[in-house]
Amino acid sequence: MSSPCSAVGPEFSSPPGLYAGAPYEYAAVAPEGGRLVFAAGACPLDETGAVVAHGDLEGQARAVLDNLRTALEAAGSSIEQVLKTTVYVASGDRADLVRVWQVVEAGFAPARPPSTLLGVAALGYEGQLVEVEAIALAGPD
Repeated sequence: MSSPCSAVGPEFSSPPGLYAGAPYEYAAVAPEGGRLVFAAGACPLDETGAVVAHGDLEGQARAVLDNLRTALEAAGSSIEQVLKTTVYVASGDRADLVRVWQVVEAGFAPARPPSTLLGVAALGYEGQLVEVEAIALAGPD
């Protein structure tokens, strides 16, 4: 295992025998007794519920990460405490998935939590192109 992200944070692991060039770690281990936060998929919505950055994959990815940070902080966590993400992109074009992934990867840097990147036919809101859900550690009580 690699070293922990922080003194009470997750430990990330990329074992030998798996592709070393992946832009994420292969596994994360929560510390003993760690409480978990399961964040719903963050959407590119403003405070009124309107989708932002119509047609702009990178803009929606940035908005999603901002909303994910807000949700995690409200639950007593942070982006640095994320154990795993699932990234959904409403596109069948691999190039679009890569564009979104580059924004997500930069938003989590230097951490590289395990992640799954999926192209899907549609997401829940009209005009929505990106959604990210996360599992994170909660802060101490």
